[in-house]
Amino acid sequence: MRAAGAVFEQRACTELQRAGLKLLARNYTTRYGELDLVMLDGGAVVFVEVRHRLTATRGDAAASVNRSKQAKLIQTAELWLASQPQHAHRSCRFDVVTYDGPAEQVTMAWWRNAFEVG
Repeated sequence: MRAAGAVFEQRACTELQRAGLKLLARNYTTRYGELDLVMLDGGAVVFVEVRHRLTATRGDAAASVNRSKQAKLIQTAELWLASQPQHAHRSCRFDVVTYDGPAEQVTMAWWRNAFEVG
């Protein structure tokens, strides 16, 4: 499953770079969780969660970024910012890139500013 996740993370990274974002970090891991991609969009730091769901039996990929997952992403993002003082002054947002369906007919969606802190 991790290998499939890496494939979709790479696809998302490529798409976001095509849209003008710059990659700052990939797979930043702490005790709270992992940030799939950390990117720069103009002057803003963007923490990107990439999700894939083969089927919607347990909800689509976007639904899997629930309140608990959001809290872990926020905690991990705070640690990343603390470790990167050159970016601490920047505005931040959380985006979610989702892939739903089998790889050969997957549907992608990019949810900018998918959730708010606080």
